[in-house]
Amino acid sequence: MSARTAAAAADSATSRVAGFGAGSYLVCLKGILIREGLRFLNQRERFVSSLVRPLLWLFVFAAGFRQVLGVSIIPPYKTYVLYEVYITPGLCAMILLFSGMQSSLSMVYDREMGNMRTLLVSPFPRWFLLVAKLLAGVTVSIAQVYVFLAVAWFWGVKLPPLGYLMALPALFLAGLMFGGLGLLLSSAIRQLENFAGIMNFVIFPMYFASPALYPLWRIQESSPLLHQICLANPFTYAVELIRFAVYREVDWLSLGVTAGCAVLFLGGAIIAYDPSRGLMARKQDTGGNG
Repeated sequence: MSARTAAAAADSATSRVAGFGAGSYLVCLKGILIREGLRFLNQRERFVSSLVRPLLWLFVFAAGFRQVLGVSIIPPYKTYVLYEVYITPGLCAMILLFSGMQSSLSMVYDREMGNMRTLLVSPFPRWFLLVAKLLAGVTVSIAQVYVFLAVAWFWGVKLPPLGYLMALPALFLAGLMFGGLGLLLSSAIRQLENFAGIMNFVIFPMYFASPALYPLWRIQESSPLLHQICLANPFTYAVELIRFAVYREVDWLSLGVTAGCAVLFLGGAIIAYDPSRGLMARKQDTGGNG
């Protein structure tokens, strides 16, 4: 399918959807949410793997680092906290990041299998379908985060009771940012194997170059260059946004950066998936699957 043909199909779809009401959009959103939920439930290994990584850090690495990496009294903490408590917001962000990438992995799979053509001729606007896909992925990832927090609670890592609720908006916004980044990356990758490799080059540098495992002041003391990298890392601000939200505080810088990156990544993905412009159009012109 050429870019011109896809654009014509998109114009036709737009004219068909003009008569749709809000109810039709909600039905479409509900269908995508159910599809993503069923896909996740049918992939139990995905659920287990999403919990193994953070629980490994919480149960194994934290026990070894507790005596080495002390945490001073820094905002939002009013007193000293256990190392396990300090790294919990970063582990929540790790779950959101991995889940956002895995959700976008299905986009690469659908395009590789040819299912992306259904997206191109859908009567709903492409931006709406991408946003619905993103919202479905974020919903699933937040559910994983709260399962992790429940396991951590039984392990003795107990956050402020109201913090579990106050963290929800921060988790949602961070999930939108990571999901948007995953969609943007998926638009530029043609093969499933390449996306899996890119995930490792994106996820681990973002995670380790952040205050997820140690405070920024410690990083600045040991490596000013790494400190600057951490400040340029969007993951840093997502972690701090979640950390402050747990203690019913707002880090306005983290809120602004996270929201801005979410809009930037999602906007880039919408442009890239437009059949008349962006990366998808170039792939179709060169004979790529789509």
